[in-house]
Amino acid sequence: LMLRSHSSRLIKEAFYLGFKHALAARLHQTCRRSLPLVPIVLDKTGVGERAYDIYSRLLKDRIVCLMGPINDDVASITVAQLLFLQSEEKRLPIHLYINSPGGIVTAGLAIYDTMQFIRPPIHTWCIGQASSMGSLLLTAGAPGHRYALPHSRIMIHQPSGAAQGKISLVADFLGQATDIKIQAEEIIKLRKMLNSIYSNHTKQPLEVIEKWMDRDYFMTADEAVEAGLVDRVLRPTPKGSSDDASSNT
Repeated sequence: LMLRSHSSRLIKEAFYLGFKHALAARLHQTCRRSLPLVPIVLDKTGVGERAYDIYSRLLKDRIVCLMGPINDDVASITVAQLLFLQSEEKRLPIHLYINSPGGIVTAGLAIYDTMQFIRPPIHTWCIGQASSMGSLLLTAGAPGHRYALPHSRIMIHQPSGAAQGKISLVADFLGQATDIKIQAEEIIKLRKMLNSIYSNHTKQPLEVIEKWMDRDYFMTADEAVEAGLVDRVLRPTPKGSSDDASSNT
């Protein structure tokens, strides 16, 4: 009996250690996936060289990168950068580069309100995609300075799922009938608000915006210009041309 008990204890310990190591390996892999590598660059100064992460170096040139889904953390970082650049210089423009599938509506509106509140003009640039709340921030840039690269995609649609953007969980709608009614009314209010914002910045009639926003509405860069979401598609000049040579001098 003692031998059997000892063997049982060893089996349990082996199982526990195996589970512990497997969990540690899984957490390590998860952390590696969730923490992308950030390049470090060297910048020459009057007293030598200084190391920056790439985003801090771009911020020095008044460039803010809004990449990936828009959530509260991303909104907090973006708002902080915009406020910092305003404190540095109120007249020079801020360049906001967007490559986002969208995200939480309230987080996007926090960035939008900050863009409208601060004094420096915001030049917006779409690289890759600007969908959902990403497209709203793109079109909220300074008039005449909303740009898109040739192969970028822009998409607009109505909010859904308890103000959590287009990607939502069924759990958002679980609850009593009164709770579901409250959430539905809130989504309708948000839809009217977003339609009004798009209409204001694109100069499109509200009826047109409502039609576009009813379902996912995808646009090429040129179609986004026609719709009034951006002002210009930036196309590269042929390498070796006179314009290219002059721009490099």
